[in-house]
Amino acid sequence: MISDVLDETKDKMEKAIEHAHEEFGNIRTGRANPALFTKLLVDYYGTPTPLGQLASLQQPEARMLVITPYDKAALKDIEKAIVAAQHLGVNPSNEGQLIRVVMPELTKERRQEYVKIARDKAEEARVAVRNIRRKGMTDLSALESEVGEDEVGRAEKELDKITKGYIDRVDEAFKNKEADLLEV
Repeated sequence: MISDVLDETKDKMEKAIEHAHEEFGNIRTGRANPALFTKLLVDYYGTPTPLGQLASLQQPEARMLVITPYDKAALKDIEKAIVAAQHLGVNPSNEGQLIRVVMPELTKERRQEYVKIARDKAEEARVAVRNIRRKGMTDLSALESEVGEDEVGRAEKELDKITKGYIDRVDEAFKNKEADLLEV
C-alpha cells in the first residue's frame, strides 16, 4: 500500500518534470519556434482555443514564422492574441490571408526576459512537485490506521527525499536553460 502511494507520487512528479522540460524547450533564443505559439490561447467565438488548433505554423526563415488560419474569420482574433502575449515580444503583420511574425534580434534585455520566463516556469514546476508531495502525504496519513505510525513515518521521510530529488532536477534544468539563454 505504501509502495503504491510512493510509486504513484513518483509517476506524477516525473510528469511534472517532463512538463517543465517541454516549457523550457518552448523558450528559444534567436529563432522563430512554432512551439512558442502553438499553445497560445486565442479567443475563438468566445472559447479560449490553442493557436495550434486554429492555424498552421510554418517557419520559412530562421527568425520568421508564417501563421495561416484554417478559418479566415479568426485572423483578427489570432493577431489580437499574439499582440496580447507580451512575453513573446513580437508585432504580427496581418497580410489578409496570413500573419507574419518576425522574431526580434536578441538583445541583452531580451535574453534577461527569457531567463525571467524560464525562472517562472521553474517555479511552477517546483510548486507542482510540492503539491504532488502534499497529496502523497495525505494519502500516507490515511493509511496510518492500517500499517502503523512507524511505517508511515518512514514512508514520509522517503517521500521527502524523493521530492528533494525532483526539485533538484528542476533547479538543474533551469540552470542549464539559463546558461543556454545567456550564451551569446
